[in-house]
Amino acid sequence: MPALRTTVLALAAAAVLLTACDTTPAPSASTEPTTRQPTGSARMPTSAPNTTLLVTDFGADTVTFVDPAEGPLGSVRVGTAPYGLVVGEDGRAWVATAEGVAVVDTRTRERLALIPYETPDLGEPTYGEYRGGGMGIALAPDGGTVYVGVNVPGGNGTLEAIDTRTLKVTGTAHTGRRPFDVDVSPDGRHVYATGHDSFDVTVVDTATLGTRRVEVAPYGTEGGLGSWLKPHYAAVRPSDGRLLLPFEGEKLVVLDPETGRSTVERMTANTHQHGVSVLADGTLLVVGTGPIDPAQDEGPSLTVRRPDGQEKVIPLDGPHEDVVAVGRTAYVTGGFTRDGYWDGLTVVDLDTGETRRLAAGQRPLGIAVLSR
Repeated sequence: MPALRTTVLALAAAAVLLTACDTTPAPSASTEPTTRQPTGSARMPTSAPNTTLLVTDFGADTVTFVDPAEGPLGSVRVGTAPYGLVVGEDGRAWVATAEGVAVVDTRTRERLALIPYETPDLGEPTYGEYRGGGMGIALAPDGGTVYVGVNVPGGNGTLEAIDTRTLKVTGTAHTGRRPFDVDVSPDGRHVYATGHDSFDVTVVDTATLGTRRVEVAPYGTEGGLGSWLKPHYAAVRPSDGRLLLPFEGEKLVVLDPETGRSTVERMTANTHQHGVSVLADGTLLVVGTGPIDPAQDEGPSLTVRRPDGQEKVIPLDGPHEDVVAVGRTAYVTGGFTRDGYWDGLTVVDLDTGETRRLAAGQRPLGIAVLSR
């Protein structure tokens, strides 16, 4: 890491306790011709036909249905400050809120249930990045269990397992602090909870709910809770089941959750990174939220990383949080967990790098594809 960044981060960590991410407004993104795609062009990116999206309104109590060509179609109340969501093949959406996991019928657009957490000490439901309650959420491959990471303010989190038939919590496992993201292995045998404030991934055996902690800290753990250099979101690589965790547009940690060993590959966006998504062919999409140090870091972006490691960095206008893709079109949420969020999505053509903004919900954070 450059010496200047080390100095800036050390000062920031001392001054801002419990800061998770950059709070400085991002400058305009760089347009280096070798790695970055221009944003200006006469042709706007098109949306995949017959596609509907669902986003969580982190600034409200709702989820919003979105036509990527036209904008919002309507909203459904789910619970305070919804964060992550996942949609099953049966059309039910599972939404992690501060109050519990909401179950939404996406066909009738109504909430079917709200499943309260069994984890204690969550406090009253409220808003903001540090609020108690559900964060990352994932569905087992067979659709029988939903796993939700639950943030306990001021302490370690939990992973709660919910039976999708009975809508009951069937077990709880301990995780690291603030489980930003939850992923499931392709065979359904393990769940991975990414602990933002504990620099780790908790590997959970789905049969026993036994756990194993794996540290993920390519920059080290100096600064503790005040550090920016923590894991946020992960993706499971289709080819081998390894976890992909990006850091700062500089390093990609490739973690073998079976052995706990990891390697680090170079990235090129040079920006603070959050949401990730991996395509069926192994292409990785990574959301850059903006610089830690505006004097030396780049602005918000979407990295398109091929399986061979080659990257295309597409500048974005303002901070974003999460991303999904349909075909060669990506949809990036503008909600962001900290300051600088906006009420919409950016639609990105992955081939040309062209972008357009689309109104969608209130501080949209999580995103899922309902139909395509």
